[in-house]
Amino acid sequence: MKKIILILLIVFVSCNSDKPTQFSEEANLEMLIGLDNSKITLREVLYQHKGKKILIDIWASWCKDCIVGVPKIKALQKEYPDVVYLFLSVDRSNPSWKRAINKYNLVGEHYNLPEGMDDGDFVNFIHLNWIPRYMVIDEEGEITLFKATDASDETIKKALKTDS
Repeated sequence: MKKIILILLIVFVSCNSDKPTQFSEEANLEMLIGLDNSKITLREVLYQHKGKKILIDIWASWCKDCIVGVPKIKALQKEYPDVVYLFLSVDRSNPSWKRAINKYNLVGEHYNLPEGMDDGDFVNFIHLNWIPRYMVIDEEGEITLFKATDASDETIKKALKTDS
């Protein structure tokens, strides 16, 4: 009986984990739009940076909190220059998205989530209900920080620190 309870507890906890360490297959196959209007999957973008830490910044040009966070992201870029900074915009207007990248001089890789923040396999997987949203992926491709909403959150720095 104890074994059955233990197994049920393990299954329950693993099924209800709100902090996954891997993206779902559907989220990995989400089609992103590049600055040049090319299409690429999230999986392909992450694979290009295998072996490096990645900070994902989910934002929009119309989001005041996202813009307020830009100087904090730039400070992180100075402190952690070896990290890949991946900006995923939920803008529905590509011209607005591209103008904001230039206006705020956002240095990093930029892609657009064409479904916005209301739909799409990636935003549904991460339960996106607020932006900005920050995530950290480690060198092995594991999600080490699933959710932060402020770029000055200490959990971001903790996740970005390299293990010595």
